Amino acid sequence: MTRTPDADRGGSQPLAGGELIVRAARPRDAAELLVLFGELAEYERLRDELRATEELVREALFGARPAAEALIAECGSQLAGYALFFPTFSSFLALPGVWLEDLFVRPAHRGAGVGRALLAAVAALVHERGGGRLEWAALDWNELALGFYRGIGAQTMGEWITHRLAGEPLARLAAQAPARSS
Repeated sequence: MTRTPDADRGGSQPLAGGELIVRAARPRDAAELLVLFGELAEYERLRDELRATEELVREALFGARPAAEALIAECGSQLAGYALFFPTFSSFLALPGVWLEDLFVRPAHRGAGVGRALLAAVAALVHERGGGRLEWAALDWNELALGFYRGIGAQTMGEWITHRLAGEPLARLAAQAPARSS
């Protein structure tokens, strides 16, 4: 476990609910992570898109080939939030980076430095691993998150538009792939 200072409070002071701890998620956290994924989906008005199961989460994060990593923030005995991220690569920098898929803090813990601590912990991992950048997306209506990101000095990449292929369009394009040679 790593004790992470609460940067908003100017040090490692305990929060109202107890000391803030940011730690790597463990396989036994899969069920709690799934609950947090559901809370994030509710907040983002995307609950109908949530298809994850505890088994899928466990395999994706802790299986033979983990697709992502997660950090969990705990305040005392309470689960306060999480960050979910995975590696990227910049051809221009020729360096690895990280895509932050989720940064979620439960409403009762917002404004207490939990989000900053989680984001700082991800940034520290990027730095320790020799990474060149940390990137993420935010919903355009989520002013709470957008204000937080502006406050830490994050640059909005307005000229970039995110695209996604999923479901049938993804399958259709995949069917057009040329045969692979051995």
